[in-house]
Amino acid sequence: MSVFDLSSRTVLVTGATSGIGYETARQLAERGATVLLHGRTAEDAQAAIDKLIATAGVNAAQLCGFAADFTHLEEVEAMARRVVAEHPHLDVLVNNAGMAAPERHTLTADGNEIAFQVNFLAHYLLTCLLETALTSEPGGRVVNVSSSLHRTASIQWSDPHRARRYSRLAAYAQSQLALTVFAADPRVTAVSVHPGVCETDLLSLYAISGASAAEGAGHVVRLCDPAVEIVNGAYYDRDQRVDPAPAATEDRTVKRLTKLADQLVGHNA
Repeated sequence: MSVFDLSSRTVLVTGATSGIGYETARQLAERGATVLLHGRTAEDAQAAIDKLIATAGVNAAQLCGFAADFTHLEEVEAMARRVVAEHPHLDVLVNNAGMAAPERHTLTADGNEIAFQVNFLAHYLLTCLLETALTSEPGGRVVNVSSSLHRTASIQWSDPHRARRYSRLAAYAQSQLALTVFAADPRVTAVSVHPGVCETDLLSLYAISGASAAEGAGHVVRLCDPAVEIVNGAYYDRDQRVDPAPAATEDRTVKRLTKLADQLVGHNA
């Protein structure tokens, strides 16, 4: 992959303290970008920054930590306010933070199924709140780190929290389908990418072995490059643009998901 210069770009990466998120932050910073690293806690974010400075030789001035526990939507709102105040212009938002759905059905304090909230609703809310920063100049974009498992999913419109019938794989897949559908939202130019099966905390959902997190991150970073032209709603399997699940491109589904998400996050778009 050619190395491109991103020294004029500001990128926020969610879930940047480990796995693909950390490697994405590292590769962006090494190419000169100003990287805003999100972690669940301020300590997690700072530890990732310290590691980048110590091991990757990144200039501390390029890095800034942000904290929000995505199981609490008010923390997402507070983080978004701080990002907009400190970085009124944002070139790229990488919606990467994710979790495997737990074995047992679990609701957050906000009343949402936990994987649906952490993997999708928190990113939906964050993206909506950062819309002004992402569209302050032409070319702002969102990269949703999704999964090929979105193809196995259906969104349970009448029971999105899966209170009636819960399966951790179905809950995880639903969150990934929602994230992939959300890329077609017309408010901000966005794409979604399946970075491949990688050696991360989510590996247990897929297989016994995978590619390195750095390799997966490379596919995410490529889509952050302004030289790579993107089409709103496009879906990539690693570096190849392919068709997502049919539901992800249906205008009706996009509108229905926006309505549901607005209700669940208490946000009036």
